[in-house]
Amino acid sequence: MGLFGKSFNEKVTEAVAEIKKMNLGVRNLSADVAGEVVTLRGEAASRQIATRVMEEMDQRVKPDNIVNAIKIDKPAPAPAPAAAPVVTEADEESPTERYHMVVKGETLSHISAKYYGKANQYMKIFEANRDILDNPDLIKPGQKLRIP
Repeated sequence: MGLFGKSFNEKVTEAVAEIKKMNLGVRNLSADVAGEVVTLRGEAASRQIATRVMEEMDQRVKPDNIVNAIKIDKPAPAPAPAAAPVVTEADEESPTERYHMVVKGETLSHISAKYYGKANQYMKIFEANRDILDNPDLIKPGQKLRIP
């Protein structure tokens, strides 16, 4: 323990233990620390679960950045629906999810600053959109990004 309380590593270790107790559905949850950057590892059934774990860590520890390296299970093939439901624009965006349409000249840092007040939180947006983004530096106008 440091002069002014717990070390950053101790805070991360405690946060991992607390998140494990929440039974969010992540197996083998662990965290690596490099400076004030936390890399989360483990396996989860969905991207939503991995994102929730990242948000819980951010609330508890307030790191400079979080890298979400939680592996997502491959989903089992879904049975074909009897009739495809009609999806309206209102159904597409639930009240708890936000979206941002990328315009020319924007970066994830710009978008992060707009929604979180901090440009360095861009990895949250990248991790929430891994299904459409391969590189946080390569976003394109017209992409619709989830904002966790």
